[in-house]
Amino acid sequence: MEQLKVLSDFFNAISHDPWIGVSHISLYCALLQNCSEPGNDSAFPIVSAELMRVAKISGLGTYHKCIRDLHDHGYIRYQPSYNHRKKSKVYLCFQAR
Repeated sequence: MEQLKVLSDFFNAISHDPWIGVSHISLYCALLQNCSEPGNDSAFPIVSAELMRVAKISGLGTYHKCIRDLHDHGYIRYQPSYNHRKKSKVYLCFQAR
């Protein structure tokens, strides 16, 4: 039920944001799915290949643009690792209350 609240808050926030498209929404849903796994608190590690598969995003450039846009517009906080051996981290900016 908490995920539904977070997703509802996200949809309310993007309803008037012309910069957010279907790829952004799909990626956010994939992030929300990843966040729901046991052991993931406010910050959780991500793997781009896994998120791209779940979000149905085939281009790495599209993935990077979408995750950067979500970060720049304040929907997530993205901390890239810049190291292939370490996972990047994401914080969702909408939390269930």
